[in-house]
Amino acid sequence: MKPADKHYKFINSRTGYVIYYHSVGSDLSVEDIKHQLHDIQARVAIQNGIYIETVYWEEMKDEPQKAS
Repeated sequence: MKPADKHYKFINSRTGYVIYYHSVGSDLSVEDIKHQLHDIQARVAIQNGIYIETVYWEEMKDEPQKAS
């Protein structure tokens, strides 16, 4: 993936566990990204047998490494 791509993780809010990762191209509009994420949220909920409201996504940000 190119560094300009956006990476998302889908999380089960009841457990706090990440249950799916997804990347989208940076060439998509904000509306297209949002629509794609909603579709994936529904698919992930169905595949895991949980309510759609239980699944949410977060954009993964690169955190600078701390010196030991």
